[in-house]
Amino acid sequence: MPIPKPNSTETKDEFIQRCMSDETMVNEYDEAQRYRICLSSLSVDNIIKAEETYNDYPQAASENAKRALKYREESGNPKGCGTPVGWARANQLAKREKISRDTIARMASFERHRQNKDVPYDEGCGGLMWDAWGGDEGVSWAQRKLEQIDRK
Repeated sequence: MPIPKPNSTETKDEFIQRCMSDETMVNEYDEAQRYRICLSSLSVDNIIKAEETYNDYPQAASENAKRALKYREESGNPKGCGTPVGWARANQLAKREKISRDTIARMASFERHRQNKDVPYDEGCGGLMWDAWGGDEGVSWAQRKLEQIDRK
């Protein structure tokens, strides 16, 4: 059961997505295990050249992510909301880590979940995960930033 390795043409996020959906990985490991294994496959030696990254997203996006993480920690996430990728995004935003253009594009595409943003945390996953991905401020920033990056 070979574990996927990053190749020279993909970003970290592209590798994680490919690794997480690898048929062997899906058959052998649950989602959380796959994510940890995929992350462990990355190292300074096998990641392609560093790409430009950004952390100029609004402080409100970080606060939204912190709020979601706090709820998950305090409540135990009783509805099992989110994926490892979604929670990784919340941690990145909460810590104000730099994120790649690929990650920004994923944030921008989270727009498709906007209709669920008002679902209270204790009633479902919509509002919780909306905030985990930066909420209104984070998603709107990502859309603007993606346009800015792609105009260069």
